[in-house]
Amino acid sequence: MMKIRLLLVDDETDFLTAYSRRFERRNAEITIASSGQEAIDKIRDAEFDVVILDVMMPEMNGIETLRRIKAIAPDLPVIILTGHADSKTLIQGMDFGAFDFMLKPVGTDELYFKVLDAVRSRQRS
Repeated sequence: MMKIRLLLVDDETDFLTAYSRRFERRNAEITIASSGQEAIDKIRDAEFDVVILDVMMPEMNGIETLRRIKAIAPDLPVIILTGHADSKTLIQGMDFGAFDFMLKPVGTDELYFKVLDAVRSRQRS
């Protein structure tokens, strides 16, 4: 089984730490970013199979980060995570090319299966 190169983007350190450990146990290579700009910089420097991106972040929110990611890597699947079910934001994210969105709190298995879906979808295209 191939190792999934996953970029995890969230300003909550506890979330990054917990999900990094959980996904590393599932044979994923994790890179973390605590801001939208840091995520963009990392995408310019390395290749990833999928991105998990929080919406609510200071300075640059997840939707603006998504827009900039898609300008750099249009085929890179991005899964949006949000703690607020704001339909306008979610529609905007899908319009900018998000693979899918999930609401926090999300179970590790549920999120992992979504990551696998995103990676397989990219491989088929």
